[in-house]
Amino acid sequence: MPLPLVYHPDYVTPLPPEHRFPMPKFGRIYEWIIKEGVGTIDQFYIPQIAPRTWLELAHVPDFVTSYLSGTIDPRAMRRIGFPWSPALVQRTCTAVGGTVRTAQLALEHGLACNTAGGTHHAHPDFGSGFCIFNDIAVAARYILQTSTIRQILVVDLDVHQGDGTAAIFDKDPSVFTFSMHCEKNFPFRKWPSDLDLGLAPGTGDDAYLSLLQTNLLSLLDNIRPDLVLYDAGVDPHHADRLGRLSLSAQGLASRDRFVLENCIVREIPVACVVGGGYDNDIDLLTQRHGTLFRVATELYDSLLE
Repeated sequence: MPLPLVYHPDYVTPLPPEHRFPMPKFGRIYEWIIKEGVGTIDQFYIPQIAPRTWLELAHVPDFVTSYLSGTIDPRAMRRIGFPWSPALVQRTCTAVGGTVRTAQLALEHGLACNTAGGTHHAHPDFGSGFCIFNDIAVAARYILQTSTIRQILVVDLDVHQGDGTAAIFDKDPSVFTFSMHCEKNFPFRKWPSDLDLGLAPGTGDDAYLSLLQTNLLSLLDNIRPDLVLYDAGVDPHHADRLGRLSLSAQGLASRDRFVLENCIVREIPVACVVGGGYDNDIDLLTQRHGTLFRVATELYDSLLE
């Protein structure tokens, strides 16, 4: 059984020309995985579109209704950063369904990766920062509701703090939120996670990995989660347009390997999402995201040996 991967063609939807969100990257990641021999078409699972009942596990009904119907206030859409369209609704709900499916596959097989996801700025009642519905939060709530899982750990290593996820699980002990990010970066009003590590701009590989190792090992051993939801954003890379940290390509690979390896040796299932990453060169950005899938495939293959 090869590493389970999740993708849907609707992960990509048209945006206005020159829009700064790199929507094409999700399709390119899928193509890159196949072209580079990291995975095959047969490894991919096609997710279902998340229904309203799933979305309302993490979001208030009025917000869900207004977005799905297109009656959402234009100011709320400007805060999100996208123009509303039926195609974007389809894309949003499909990506949420993808992370739910990834979490299910992780519980079945120990490790699984979505080729989208990581919309961690979406709050219970509003979206923000290119995030409409919070796929991580919906997946966590769905798994807690439909399985025997009792404790989830969110490991959010996107360069931006996971404020929406923290807000949704505020005072909810069944989901521990850990965010390691650039402190002087979006969002400028941060909702406290259970553990926040706000790093100085320019933090590089050595300091970053040292802090990650100390804190993640402590969390895994003390919280003892039944499932880890891992946001593997590549925007900590030194060349990212919105990042402000200074990780190298090797630093990102070491980060992903450390997270996955330490979950695997503890027999903790891990569901991965791609998170943020911003570059005008989509091919370079795709290669950065590809690191997660290459590392996950290597570790998953060794797990089966």
